[in-house]
Amino acid sequence: MVDGESLDYRYDLLSASPSGFEWGYGGSGPAQLAIATLAHAYNNEFACEHYQRFKCEVVSELPEEGWTLTKQDLDVWRRGVIDDA
Repeated sequence: MVDGESLDYRYDLLSASPSGFEWGYGGSGPAQLAIATLAHAYNNEFACEHYQRFKCEVVSELPEEGWTLTKQDLDVWRRGVIDDA
């Protein structure tokens, strides 16, 4: 959920997980969540370029029982990506 609305799966950018979003490991469901999250927060180009790293560094580490990511959390992670470039 993003601001009370369901997050778009963004199958137009990546069709990795027909069963939807997952987290807590590094598979196809987490990849779908990663690209959808980054596309929503930033833009399609950034999402396509960095979703694998976001999946590995953030989505795979989210606890199974529930979590929250804020825009501030995403911005901190994004700054690290940009600084590495």
